[in-house]
Amino acid sequence: MLNKYVVIDLETTGNIPKKGDKIIQFAAVVIENGKITEEFSSLINPKRSIPAFIEELTGLTDEMVKNAPLFSEIAEKVMTLLDGAYFVAHNVLFDLSFLQEELLQSGVEGFFGPVLDTVEMARILYPTADGYKLSELAEQENLNHDRPHQADSDALVTAELFQIFLKRLSSLPLLTLKQLSQLSGGLKSDLQQLLDEILVENGDTIEKLPNTIEIFRNLALRRHQKESKADEGKKEYPYPTSEEEKIKLVKQAFTVFEKRTGQFTMMDTVYQSFQSDSHTLIEAGTGVGKSLGYLLPIAYFSKQKGLPVVVSTHTIQLQEQILKKEIPLLARILPFKLNTVLLKGRNHYISLEKFSQTLTDENDNYDTGLTKMQILVWLTITETGDRDELNLSSGGYIFWNKIKNEPAIFARSQEWLERDFYLKSKRDAEAADIIITNHSLLLSDLAGEGSILPEFAYVIIDEGHHFEKVASTFFGHSLDYLSTRLLLSQFGLYEQRQLFYQMENIIASIPAQKEKLIPTSALNQMAADLTYEMDEFFKLIALFARTIIANQKGFNKAKVRFSHQERGKEKTALVHSAERFAFLLKDLHTAITERLHWIKAKKAITLSNVQKGLLEEILSFVNELEELRDTVNNCFIKESNFVKWIEMDIRAPQNVTTFIAQPASVAAALKNKFFQVKKGVVVTSATLTVNQSFDYIIKELGLEPVSTIKLSIPSPFDYRQQVQLLIPEDLPEINTVSIDEYVVAITEHIISIAEATNGRMLILFTAHEMLKKTYELIKESGFLNDFALIAQGITSGSRTRLTRNFQRYEKAILFGTSSFWEGVDIPGEDLSCLVIVRLPFSPPDEPLTEAKCKLIESLGGNAFSEYSLPEAILRFKQGFGRLIRTENDRGIMVVFDKRIITAKYGKAFLKSIPSVPVKKGNIDELIGIIHSWL
Repeated sequence: MLNKYVVIDLETTGNIPKKGDKIIQFAAVVIENGKITEEFSSLINPKRSIPAFIEELTGLTDEMVKNAPLFSEIAEKVMTLLDGAYFVAHNVLFDLSFLQEELLQSGVEGFFGPVLDTVEMARILYPTADGYKLSELAEQENLNHDRPHQADSDALVTAELFQIFLKRLSSLPLLTLKQLSQLSGGLKSDLQQLLDEILVENGDTIEKLPNTIEIFRNLALRRHQKESKADEGKKEYPYPTSEEEKIKLVKQAFTVFEKRTGQFTMMDTVYQSFQSDSHTLIEAGTGVGKSLGYLLPIAYFSKQKGLPVVVSTHTIQLQEQILKKEIPLLARILPFKLNTVLLKGRNHYISLEKFSQTLTDENDNYDTGLTKMQILVWLTITETGDRDELNLSSGGYIFWNKIKNEPAIFARSQEWLERDFYLKSKRDAEAADIIITNHSLLLSDLAGEGSILPEFAYVIIDEGHHFEKVASTFFGHSLDYLSTRLLLSQFGLYEQRQLFYQMENIIASIPAQKEKLIPTSALNQMAADLTYEMDEFFKLIALFARTIIANQKGFNKAKVRFSHQERGKEKTALVHSAERFAFLLKDLHTAITERLHWIKAKKAITLSNVQKGLLEEILSFVNELEELRDTVNNCFIKESNFVKWIEMDIRAPQNVTTFIAQPASVAAALKNKFFQVKKGVVVTSATLTVNQSFDYIIKELGLEPVSTIKLSIPSPFDYRQQVQLLIPEDLPEINTVSIDEYVVAITEHIISIAEATNGRMLILFTAHEMLKKTYELIKESGFLNDFALIAQGITSGSRTRLTRNFQRYEKAILFGTSSFWEGVDIPGEDLSCLVIVRLPFSPPDEPLTEAKCKLIESLGGNAFSEYSLPEAILRFKQGFGRLIRTENDRGIMVVFDKRIITAKYGKAFLKSIPSVPVKKGNIDELIGIIHSWL
């Protein structure tokens, strides 16, 4: 076995050696027999100046390298180090191509040995990691990485990581290693050689698997822990009614205990609500301890009644928090054992049988091969088989569609069913006291869509201010070009050798009369016609939208209302195309279904597992075709009172075109299908009231105003001491100037405030267009060059990643729109200033807003006071909630939109948040207040 590895890292003047970019620092760490035996690093004189951004990134300056050796002077040393070794690097192709270029220019022949990429290895060995940057992996493994982007520090950390990877590889079951080796031929690096060496070394040993792993049908899996439901006899567990009992219980879980009276009130209200079969609304301010406030009473209620309680959230983050933080806390408090299960939709779970069959496929592309390797490693650690645990590439998600869990008609073997993750989650749910799920799955249960949820009558809806919006999406339909095209391409034309070709091969292999089936050539024509019509259909959607927005200037993304009342040739052409599209979908669906029935009817034939797997894929495709046709019919052909609109990007209309249809109000549907059916529902959130009243949310959700219990628990924080609310009076009124003038005015203010607060600033916008213009103008001004500027939709990364990056820097400004108004948790000094650019009213021409307003007016109501204003106030409250997350936080909130003090309705915003000192003045006066207060 090659026991020498040389880990290399380079700093360079740019990315393209062929265009004259040069190395400015070289570092190597040598590992032999598992130990670091040598470290070598040197600055290099590149004979050209170092670009400013490289200097900023690496901290290396022209001054530092001017007396350093030329690369040619260390070339021999580099070759000596690399002699007989694996070349290892984090993103190996970059370092190798640079080094080869420099070695060749130095008159040395270059390196031609095996290479290993630690990015690739990390993706395979840590399939569930958040990210694969060197700094992220170092943090995950608690490695000290003190000087990122300096070659010697990066090389040492990469070497330490690589040693961990080697240990991880040798701890994997031999079966998994063999399967990884078979799949690794298509990788960028020579991992296959390393795997084969490990296998040869282990060749004669008899493997002793750890207790946590079992080999099942040629897959190494984590052993299912059999949940033993603790038989606690008929012990009674009375709910702790007095405050003393609660304090005694809750104290056990905390090292430092603070009594929260509001939390105890919430516990009693939830418990009484379920005891009396009532529906309840609870607004619990930040710091009340809402999750424990409902988890403790429902745990007692569930145990006493022997009934499950469902807890539904909007975000994955909250589900994770409940599972990983609150439930373990609860376990320390309760005098009994609690069974908790997290449930998701069926497609979230892997089908082991389908995955096992794909391991025999040949000619995988790079993404598919890598994803299979990730999954093989993941199966040795996962207890749930839930896709959300994996960090997949976009190509990986395409592969997941082949192996996701779905109903089967071509019988699965009993053995596979016994190890099925989806069925396990259903069994676990049957025995659970508390079932955690999300709003969408909860709603799919109403539609009787074969949901996983067992029968339940009691529900907690957390993040309840989202429930109405999720219901609108759920009861509606949406249709977009990319996923429609992807769906049809799975079946393909005969010559494209996709599912269609494979289905015909199965049929051809069956010796029987085929007179009832339409010929392959006719089916091929049908598939071609369908693809052509789909393209035409989406072109016509884009054309229809463009005719309406021809006079809107300056916006790339647009929303266009589509109504059946409209006339015009574009509208007529679009509806005709939709009808043709729906007919062709029906014809193809019928033809494929006939073929599947024909195969199933041939009882005498025995299909191979691979053929059964293919037929399952085709069945899944047929079901999706049916859904697609149903959506086209509902959006264009059936008359309905849905609000319909098109969302598109003007720059690439067809590719990013989505057609959406949603009900203007879901109150009646929720009332009839949900609230009247369930015995006790508690809806809770930090933002449910507008101006201290629950009227708005009651109406939106379709609750009965009289019989619904209402409770508002204020936050325990001392906002008067913790927050200053500032309103600059020297800004123009937002609706009286152009967007560009307004951006110029607020940019000057942002720069002044940032300098006064030293960053730590979150700026909330209501539209991406304004965010982008403000961000660009600040960058251009150069005044905040020493601040990290992080902007949603401009800086890459998810909301969580952007927030993490923001917390990492001393001086940072985070620019956010829609999703940053809530759910972002930045406690302590990481956030000391919140800026709200404008009051968060939905644009009146936004299709759903417009429809809701028309509906209210048609019933004789006032759309502004009954919908637009309350909706904006709830979002404003969510925004305000970002600033103070703990009792020790202090912060400044600045509202740029003067309507909060000049408009009659402004008071309603201020009355809906906790009472805080409000100060008005020009920017210089406000900066003085900031300085003295912070």
